[in-house]
Amino acid sequence: MPTQSPFFRRLLVVIKQTAYEEYSQLKLRGQAPKALRWARLESRYHSHKECVESLLSILRSNNVAFSCVNRVELDRQHLADVDLMIAVGGDGTVLSAAHFLDHGTIPLLGINSDPISEEDKLVKKKAGDERRSHGALCAVTALDMKEKIPQVLFGGGKLTSRTRIQCIVKSTFSETRLVPALNDLLIANPSPAAVSRFRMGFLKGIELDHRNPHLTNPTSGQLLSSLSDPQPLPRSQYGTITRFGGHAYDIANSLNVWSSGMWICTATGSSAAMKAAGGKPMDEHSSNLQYLIREHMIENSPNKDEVKDLNNGMLMQGQHLHLRWNSQKGRIFIDGSHLMHNLELGDEIFIDSEAPPLALYSRWD
Repeated sequence: MPTQSPFFRRLLVVIKQTAYEEYSQLKLRGQAPKALRWARLESRYHSHKECVESLLSILRSNNVAFSCVNRVELDRQHLADVDLMIAVGGDGTVLSAAHFLDHGTIPLLGINSDPISEEDKLVKKKAGDERRSHGALCAVTALDMKEKIPQVLFGGGKLTSRTRIQCIVKSTFSETRLVPALNDLLIANPSPAAVSRFRMGFLKGIELDHRNPHLTNPTSGQLLSSLSDPQPLPRSQYGTITRFGGHAYDIANSLNVWSSGMWICTATGSSAAMKAAGGKPMDEHSSNLQYLIREHMIENSPNKDEVKDLNNGMLMQGQHLHLRWNSQKGRIFIDGSHLMHNLELGDEIFIDSEAPPLALYSRWD
């Protein structure tokens, strides 16, 4: 029995619902796909359950107070008095759990409950289960859990700060702040066969004259037209003015885009979908974001090379990306396909790296 007190007072264990459990429910209703490999799914289910039971046993033996919740039932009310969240499953479970940690004050530990074995990695011809999680966001696996969980409970482990994406959507009558994204955002038409049309630019803050509800030139202090003034601003000085969160911005370096949508990722997400799409690798500790326009249609552009250079770039810390959605329908996918926000024609999107960072445990030796 441990002689010292645990570093954490109360834990919340978020448990993945396996594919076997989901499909078993569909099977009872006669809706399960016919081609399912039930033996493989059941094997993974038992591996996951064995990991969960082992984790709970470790927590009890270390006299740690904890509660458990299924991933699909997780709600913010479960976070009351919690000072550590443990996500048991894979990368998807870690991402789902992270969405509830808006303020970044509760650290998150991911456990890969059914990791790919070293044998499966080395023997390429062996028929493996391609649905297994890579566990890139999991600091611990079912294989080393008995050694590493007690280290975390008593103040050890490697706790890192991960940059997340802040995204605000402004519609005609509302402004919505989406949950911070740890990996990436995909902004695209709901139909993969449809063109995603939007205008992309970068936002520059404009100072306000507090004595008068008018805009002032941040360099000269010269009074500009009010936002309510129907007279357009001089194009030599400002392009299009927009507001987010009560702050005024000038939209600079705008580009009309016809494409299959856009990826925006953090350094954490640069090794996931962004890498597969042809993006650049990023240092894990970078505070920058990366964007990539998918299948950009530039054939009729008079300056193809210049436009092509804008297909993939970095959004540095302190910079703000702006999109004006020009398709009838659109959708923002947040860290995968489970969480999304619908877009309408004319919606404006504000993106930067100013979301509260996530305290996430990383792998250590």
